[in-house]
Amino acid sequence: MNVKVESFPTFLRPVLRYFHVDFEPPRPPHNGEVVLASLVAIVGSLVADMALVAIGTRVFPSVKNYGHFRFSDYSKLTVIGVVIACGAWPIVTRISSLPRWLFFRMAIVVTIVLLAPDVYIWHQGQPAKGVVVLMCMHLAIALVSYNALVHIAPTHRFRPQANG
Repeated sequence: MNVKVESFPTFLRPVLRYFHVDFEPPRPPHNGEVVLASLVAIVGSLVADMALVAIGTRVFPSVKNYGHFRFSDYSKLTVIGVVIACGAWPIVTRISSLPRWLFFRMAIVVTIVLLAPDVYIWHQGQPAKGVVVLMCMHLAIALVSYNALVHIAPTHRFRPQANG
């Protein structure tokens, strides 16, 4: 399937070009690299979450029993978010000539959007110190996931030449 930007409606083409969605990707990462990066992103994000909860409850003892700090509470949401990010990376590497550029910006937008529920629960009366730790957890998950994916499952500029 050979998709070209010119096949999209005229009004959409400048947006696609701006975001480098040009369907002229470098060689995408190998599936094994994506699986490994995904495992590292999941484990790394959970470890970062646990560390931030430990630090947060140490620095702010008043949130020691905060419900959102239970592993069973944050781990499910962390894994779901990281799996979605890990599914997005191979797609981005197949539609953009600058996948890291696009994925980085997507990660920023998604992280900002995911901070909205934190702001909402704070506005609803949740303890500000606990919400700050949750926000730090979102930032850590984004950093861990982005770096695991782009470094462990990188795109490749040139295809290896066949022997013989």
